[in-house]
Formats: sequence, C-alpha cells, structure tokens
Amino acid sequence: MKTTLKPYPAMKDSGVPWLGEVPEHWEVRRMRNAAEMRVSNVDKHTKEDEQPVRLCNYVDVYKNDRIRAGMPFMRATATVDEIERFRLRTGDVLITKDSEAWNDIGVPALVEETADDLICGYHLALLRPFAESVEGGYIFRALQSTGVAYQFHVEANGVTRYGLSHSAIKSTWLPLPPLPEQAAIVRFLDHADRRIRRYIGAKQKLIKLLEEQKQAIIHRAVTRGLDPNVRLKPSGVERLGDVPEHWEVKKLRLLFRYAKGRRAAELTNEYIGRHPGSFPVYSGQTESDGLMGHVEWYEFDFIDPVVFVTTVGARAMSTRLVSGQFSLSQNCALIVPRIRSTNCAFFESVLQRAFDYEKASISLIMQPSLRFADLNRLSVPCPPESEQAAIARAIGEGVSALERLRGRAQREIALLREYRTRLIADVVTGKLDVREAAALLPDEADEPEPLDEADADAEETTVDARDAAPEQAEA
Repeated sequence: MKTTLKPYPAMKDSGVPWLGEVPEHWEVRRMRNAAEMRVSNVDKHTKEDEQPVRLCNYVDVYKNDRIRAGMPFMRATATVDEIERFRLRTGDVLITKDSEAWNDIGVPALVEETADDLICGYHLALLRPFAESVEGGYIFRALQSTGVAYQFHVEANGVTRYGLSHSAIKSTWLPLPPLPEQAAIVRFLDHADRRIRRYIGAKQKLIKLLEEQKQAIIHRAVTRGLDPNVRLKPSGVERLGDVPEHWEVKKLRLLFRYAKGRRAAELTNEYIGRHPGSFPVYSGQTESDGLMGHVEWYEFDFIDPVVFVTTVGARAMSTRLVSGQFSLSQNCALIVPRIRSTNCAFFESVLQRAFDYEKASISLIMQPSLRFADLNRLSVPCPPESEQAAIARAIGEGVSALERLRGRAQREIALLREYRTRLIADVVTGKLDVREAAALLPDEADEPEPLDEADADAEETTVDARDAAPEQAEA
C-alpha cells in the first residue's frame, strides 16, 4: 500500500524543527488555533442534588481509540453547567492529560457516537475542532503520529505523576492541510487501519489457538503421564481429577520451601541504576522475563533451576525457571525443592496449570495475588522422580514447536504495528500524498468490520510496578 504512494510535488519549510518540510499548500497551526480545549473537573462521585450522567474516563480513552455511546461507562452525577460544558459531541477528540507514566499522556480517542448523558471525565482534555477548517478525525490521527505526540512527552512535567498543562496542549504544533484533504487522509488511514487490524486479529487468533494447544499438552502430561493405557485412581483434588494409580498426591509444602528477597524493597530501579553490576535482579512486574537490571551483589545461588513465581498484580501466579546467582525485588518469590533430585521443570508445569485453574475463578475486576499460605494449601501430583524427568522432557519437546510459531506470530504483529505507526506519521506530516489513493478506495459500507484487537491485546499487556498492589503479607 505504502509503496504506491508518492511525495507531494512542492514542499516548504514548516518553521518547526521536528516537522521539517510540509506540502506547500498546508498550514502549520498551534492547537489553540485548530480546536477549543476544555479540561474536565467532573469526578466519579455521586451527589443527590446533581443530574445522573455517564462518565467517559481515562481508562475509556486509554484502551479505546473510538468512543461510542454503547460502551460501559461509569455512572456518576454532574451539575447542569458541567453537563452543558463537557457533554461529548461527535467529532470531539479526547486525550489523556495526567498519568503515572510520561508516555501514557496525550493518548487520543475520537468520539464517534454520543448521548445526552455522556460527558468528559477527570484527567482528560476535550478538544473540539473548529468545524470550518478542522476535522476531528484528522486531529485524532495527527495526535497518533510520533512527531506530534512527542511534543506532549517533552512537555510532560512531574516526578511520580506526570501531567500536561493547559498551555502545553494549546501550544502543540499541528500540520494542517485543507479540510477536503484532511477528509481524504482520514479516509485513507481508516481504511489502512482496518486492514492492519484484520491481519493482527488473525495473528492473535492463531496465538490463542497455539496457547490452548500448549495448555492441553501440559495438562494431560502432568495429570495422566505419558502412558495412554495407565490405570487411574481418584486424586481427591477436583482440579486434578483422576491420576495414574502409582502416583502420589502431596501437599506442595512437603516438597518445596519458599523464599523472598530479604533486600527486595531496597532493589528499586533507582538503586539498580546507581549500583550497576553483573548479577541479575528479578521482579514480578517488569518486562524481559522479569529482569529489572543487574547489580554488584547477589542473594541467591542455585546450580539447578528453581521455580520463580509472581505474587501480586496482573502477572500474579505466572511462573518460570531461574538458576545461577541473582537477587529478587518485590512482587515475586522462589519455590525451591527440599530434595535436589526433585524435577523443577515438571513441577513448574504442574504449578502453572494449578495457578491457571485458580485465576479462572477470580473476577476480572480483582487484582490476583498469591501468598505463601495459598501455596501451603496446594496439593500436587507426584510421580516417581524418573517419570518426572521424562514428562518434563516430553512437555519441552511438545511445546517448543508451538512456542516458535507463537514467537513468529508475535514478531509479525509487532512489525504490523510498527508499519501502522510509521504510515500514520508519514501521512499526517505530509511526507506521502494519499489524495489519489483515498479517492480510489471503496465506500466504507462495502468494507467488512475489522477485528477488534482489545481482547487479544489484554494478554500482551505489560504492567509495571506502578500498577501493582502492595505485597500481601505471608501467612
């Protein structure tokens, strides 16, 4: 798609260093000259002397790039004046104004549908385009572009919480083509976005199927073993069902001990930055397999792998194997075998299945957590040690091909998203001329509905320490 597009025939200096040249017939305006800005002060409280409303809040904007009337908004109340001032209109653009992270501000969403009781909530800024010269859909796409959004990141102020001042938002530079060209750009990018979402949705569906297949392989192996003709007996544990007759079922505490970092609270990002070294520090709430960084000392030293588990937050009850010399920060623990010959690879799979079962019963609005008392109550299947090793090898062989396919699909998704980001930036800053391409596109009604990325994205979402609940006390 992008390779067929050409640059504009005549360019001029925009006068804005980061923007460079823009098409000769474009303007460059401050946001104050393109849209009216209103910053809401309506919070989630309900008062008897006010009118009932639905609030479009920070999370609604952050997680959805389109705002529609049928979405599940929070119920609250507002005064008549507040309703009049902050009622959403079709074509409005909302942006996140405050956040714990500097790169979470300035995130836009376009209002596509509205209702009389739907108003803009706290921590958001409402941009209402001047209809005679600016289209809301264009502002929305412009704010999605890296260059325009970067202005917000530069202007963000704060230490533990970041925010955009009114003047910072109003002073943002906006490349602005004529109104008909804005409509063409919106048409082109919406069409491209639908196609990309469809491709991503297909890849995410594949990832979900691969994960289901992986879990089926693991579940059968850790509850039935490798012999399809083995005699079974009731395990006495509902989630396990029947297990091989020669297996035992034991309390986890009889097989493993648990450990947390004694200096966990000390190992913050700031500390690690000031004391760099060669020994890894793991946390339950970071990317890169929990690796926060490296320091000059270590607390644990294991030749054989032990089970690492996240204890609090969106990643609570996720497990993996770790070994070597390392330390632990907060929101995580180790599950260490009491006998060295115990096969941790087998029991890591057992624990992950047990934790998946537990998480399935937790409400989506609750933050999962795991305490040592929970581990003490856990019963696990216990085959002979030689069989543990054989099952662990079989699981590894069975899921390795699935993991390769999953990794490939995830890389393709990342490339598609990178392409979309670059395309939006090139189009809204005038690097590519899409007028002819937009005119040749089919009507929107002829296009099938794009797949929704939201559900599949949930499993990819990473949560850092700012989202984690306080560590629960051990029993």
